[in-house]
Amino acid sequence: MATETFGDLETPSLTLGSVVREAAGLGALPGLALERRSLLSEPRGDGECVLVLHGFGADDRSTWILRRYLSQLGYRAKGWGLGRNGGDVEQTLEQVVDRIDALADRTEGRLSLVGWSLGGYLAREAARDRPERVRRVVTFGSPVIGGPKYTTAGSLAARFDWDLDEIERAVALRKETPLRVPVTAIYTRRDGVVNWRACIDDEDGGPIEHQEVDATHLGLGFSPDVYRIVARSLAQAGTSDNR
Repeated sequence: MATETFGDLETPSLTLGSVVREAAGLGALPGLALERRSLLSEPRGDGECVLVLHGFGADDRSTWILRRYLSQLGYRAKGWGLGRNGGDVEQTLEQVVDRIDALADRTEGRLSLVGWSLGGYLAREAARDRPERVRRVVTFGSPVIGGPKYTTAGSLAARFDWDLDEIERAVALRKETPLRVPVTAIYTRRDGVVNWRACIDDEDGGPIEHQEVDATHLGLGFSPDVYRIVARSLAQAGTSDNR
């Protein structure tokens, strides 16, 4: 995969080889069916609300299987209901926060957030803005350093008139507000969309746990290992609520 170096990180570029490898990650889908019984033996929820956020360019259909799984475990799994994720982080974050407020008001309690790629970044930043409404955040393949700068989306900067350096500064500036909600951050070194190092947050100082899996970026959304970590992380949130 061709790369362009920015400091200690690299910006991945789309090549035919990287596209083929990412597409091959969808081969994780049969594994979900084969491991269905095992996955359904993971800790169960008790009707808690979980908001699932998808990545850049996708919509709620991309997380349907994950939401179905969480529903089978006893959670009330919700999509964000905002259509396609167009990448306007500032506007979309406001909409996500509004969605969290509405769900929390409706359920009279806190909810957990699960996000894939950009959806994970939105989830943790929404939790930063609404810590009293969020129990836990689980992200996978989410760039928490640099915004799109260290992702293949960075190649679209000219098209969308993005100033990648300015976005990187804005991402860093938000960290002046402490992150108080527990976060489980899942990453893979085989990620062909996001530089995996950009998924590792050693700067925020919050209650963050990193978990590595073996998958491609696209495969993360259908990985049995990811589903197990999500289920166990959400169960931890329920345990902490009962203390």
